[in-house]
Amino acid sequence: MFVDTHAHLYHPQFDADRADMLQRAFAAGVTKLFLPNVDAESIAAMDALAEAHPQHCFAMMGIHPCSIGEENEEALAQVEELLRTGRYCAVGEIGIDLYWDKTYLAQQQEAFRRQVRLAKVLDLPIAIHCRNSFAETIAIVEEENSAGLRGVFHCFTGTPEEAQRIIALGDFYLGIGGVVTYPKGGLFETMQQVGPAHCVLETDAPYLAPVPFRGKRNESAYIPHIAERLALACGTTVQHIAEVTTSNAHALFRR
Repeated sequence: MFVDTHAHLYHPQFDADRADMLQRAFAAGVTKLFLPNVDAESIAAMDALAEAHPQHCFAMMGIHPCSIGEENEEALAQVEELLRTGRYCAVGEIGIDLYWDKTYLAQQQEAFRRQVRLAKVLDLPIAIHCRNSFAETIAIVEEENSAGLRGVFHCFTGTPEEAQRIIALGDFYLGIGGVVTYPKGGLFETMQQVGPAHCVLETDAPYLAPVPFRGKRNESAYIPHIAERLALACGTTVQHIAEVTTSNAHALFRR
């Protein structure tokens, strides 16, 4: 049994075959699917999917850093209001993204910090988006870290040293996705040193499809391909990867 800890399965790219896509995931042994929110526009479709499949699909709530702008008070208030309903399994995806634009770095940092603090109040995990911003992102997590805070660095692609800094936080995990299958991605070599003990699996569907589907639409049924490559990197079996990462996902989300 596998868990996909990060998949945008409500995305319009799945509108034509969402039911079939879910069945392919279940047939591949991927039985729990965690859905990160992006912004106000993604909430309705995400909620509808989670409500239609309550035993399999679990929604998060947060504002993606790329959706942070000059003024964010209304959006952050909506996130807090929704999180306080108790319907959501995590605060996410949240974080800092400096790949496209650095204009709103200060606003991203403030929004991230506020959502981390809300997660602590509500005893929820955080799903962290960290792109071209490891130093800025982990600095806030380290400052805010306290008993009960837990989370995952989604789409981890860093160095062994960065992995160890995440692990040192305590109840934090590395989200391993399709990049571990990319010949020049560097993540395979990192995981050879780090091992699987602090990992969870993810797809980030419809993005970042693993080899042999690279360049095509990603989906949760491809999790076993990620597990196979992670097992090879760590010198273990796919069964062991499934057991470790599924146990970690349950510890993280408590679902």
